[in-house]
Amino acid sequence: MKAVIYNQYGAAEVLEYTDLEIPAIKPNEVLVKVYASSVNPVDWKIRRGDLKLVTGWKFPRSTGADFAGIIHEAGSKVSVYKPGAEVYGMVPAVKGGACAEFLAVPAGGFFFKPANISFEAAAAIPLAAMTALQGLRDRGKLTRGKHVLINGAAGGVGSFAVQIARALGANVCGVCSTKNLEFVKNLGAGKVIDYTSSNPWKQTEKYDIIFDAVASGTFWKARPLLTHKGRYITTIPTAGGFFTELITRPLNGKSARNLLVRTSVRDLEYLKELCENGRLKPILHKTLPVQAVREAHLESESGRVRGKIVLKIK
Repeated sequence: MKAVIYNQYGAAEVLEYTDLEIPAIKPNEVLVKVYASSVNPVDWKIRRGDLKLVTGWKFPRSTGADFAGIIHEAGSKVSVYKPGAEVYGMVPAVKGGACAEFLAVPAGGFFFKPANISFEAAAAIPLAAMTALQGLRDRGKLTRGKHVLINGAAGGVGSFAVQIARALGANVCGVCSTKNLEFVKNLGAGKVIDYTSSNPWKQTEKYDIIFDAVASGTFWKARPLLTHKGRYITTIPTAGGFFTELITRPLNGKSARNLLVRTSVRDLEYLKELCENGRLKPILHKTLPVQAVREAHLESESGRVRGKIVLKIK
């Protein structure tokens, strides 16, 4: 099979589209024929070596967490999913492997694909949308009627966060650049702040949740904007962020929360329902052939992506 790998950390040029053996599956796994994957910032951060303390120095490495495709083979202990079923899901980004023609996925790492969208659209969902859902619902304890500020509302995670927050009944304020104001409003934000002309951290309005999808702020910067028991949630944990959570979490007041996304069949099922009910729409910035993976990484690194970049593998 063809797959994207790299043999050293570095710039996008280290990515190679080459031949690998089709992976053998365990009894509790399925072999997915991948039709599409997508690029998340964590993919190129790992490739650059930003997370080498976690990912180590063993090469070659594979890339890609998100996938959508068809089950080619099911392990002996897999009963619900049969060959031919259309599925979507996510493997751990530190492991990668989704930018390949075939992928071995354990039970619990996938669910049936939303029936009303393409494989390309489905591949844009898992990591970014589960990050938004778990951050808002689980870490933020979002309930109907609460006020939410989403920083980075036009990006991959942010565009899902706006839609999910609205689906959960929140009042949403999005932060984005001038060119994305109407786009974010159309996603469901009742109010939009243009960060190029107004400092979003210097406003007087209060929020129950500040969801920082691009981690350009900090709890201390966001603290004046939080309600008495408001929560600041960052999608890019740091040592400082974990320390801030440690010292603020026991307090019965404003606090910080770090988010490490996990694969959840329950969440994939919920996101599938939102898609099929028309309440969630993956935003595709661009769809490229997998052979253009270097271009995709470079564009994602630019920070000017609206929604997600998808790689077509079929």
